[in-house]
Amino acid sequence: MISKNKKLTWFFIVLFVISAFAFGFEMISRRQNTENILIRLSIYFIFYITVAWNIIKQVWQAERVTKNVIMGLMSGYISLGFLAFFLFMSIELTNPGAFVGALMETNDITLKSDGILYYAYITLLTIGYGEIVPTIPVAQKAAILVGLMGQFYLVIITAVVVEKYIKHSS
Repeated sequence: MISKNKKLTWFFIVLFVISAFAFGFEMISRRQNTENILIRLSIYFIFYITVAWNIIKQVWQAERVTKNVIMGLMSGYISLGFLAFFLFMSIELTNPGAFVGALMETNDITLKSDGILYYAYITLLTIGYGEIVPTIPVAQKAAILVGLMGQFYLVIITAVVVEKYIKHSS
């Protein structure tokens, strides 16, 4: 029977090989079309969902609250923001105009991705300034999912860490 660590190692090796082919092909062909970007975003999404899951699992299973647990708590939240970015960017690429606003009024994919990254974290933090607005149902539902994900993370995961800290500090 293969251990979990070996499975995870093989998973990352396979993901690396797929990434090498996908990114290498894009570099050789010197084309940046929507399909290549979606493949790249999918690879990043798979990587970050694995990383976020493992970070959250380690924080959840920690016996004592140490600096590493606090850093893991912050890293998990940042990873969730990247997951939201990849989700929103995929929606925008497959449905141009899914998000509108001052930061989205460009055809340059790099500038548009800056706006989507900003929107991902503003939504995860549930601040919602309103400069960027989802216009189609799938984008609206994704925004709801990300907002709930941010709240659940802050309420549940942080509460578990605080409870462990209080229990072991007395």
